[in-house]
Amino acid sequence: MSLMEFLAYLGTGVLSGLLAGLFGVGGGVVVVPALIGLFTQVGQTHGWIAHLAVGTSLATILGTGGASAYAHHSRGAVRWDLFVRMAPWILVGAGIGAAVAGLLDEAWLRRIFALFLLYVGLRMLSKEAAAQPTGLPGAVGLGLAGTAIGALSALVGIGGGTLTVPFLSRSGLDMRRAVATSSACGLPIALAGTLGYIVVGWNRAGLPAGSTGFVYWPAVVAILLASIPTAPLGARLAHSLPLAVLKRIFAMLVLIVAVKLLWP
Repeated sequence: MSLMEFLAYLGTGVLSGLLAGLFGVGGGVVVVPALIGLFTQVGQTHGWIAHLAVGTSLATILGTGGASAYAHHSRGAVRWDLFVRMAPWILVGAGIGAAVAGLLDEAWLRRIFALFLLYVGLRMLSKEAAAQPTGLPGAVGLGLAGTAIGALSALVGIGGGTLTVPFLSRSGLDMRRAVATSSACGLPIALAGTLGYIVVGWNRAGLPAGSTGFVYWPAVVAILLASIPTAPLGARLAHSLPLAVLKRIFAMLVLIVAVKLLWP
């Protein structure tokens, strides 16, 4: 890995950490498209660029998600009772998502991620009416929700906050507890997803040195070195910057990236 490539991964980590702190947007929204672009630029031609980007993104969430969950736990905001009920199903779902990704070719995985970005960008631009809380579902409902969240999150390389926070909020949790519990739920997604992408990517031809399956560890390390310290900075900046304007700009950039991925 060249110095310029390492610096590019560091820059991706800085951007990921800042945006996570500013908007609460999971790092995968930034890391996956950035890695797809970087892997393409450095000449990787193995036909698994999107898979390597998603698997690597999930591995970074093990670090950033762990730091975030610990910070929320130290403030007593995580509903661990809910985590215990959802985590086994999230693990199952994340394993399913990684297995499905292993069956898809590179172009289809890009398209699925692009559609997810369209959803994120449009949701950030929309002015949603506050949903009426419905109350927490029973064991079956939590199991289905956990499986679906885990599967989609692993498929697109995110920690699940984009899906888990709205679900918990509509189930009656206040936003602080929803965000905190979602951060804890990102850990089983990242763990099962990372292991899944290692398994489905095992012995694939042409992957770069430093990879284990579809996880490229040099990028994981560089991104974590930058994203963990910059996420708290982003959170502090959130109290002094015009967030409404910045959020609209970021949403437009997300939509542009989505279109670019759909029609390269």
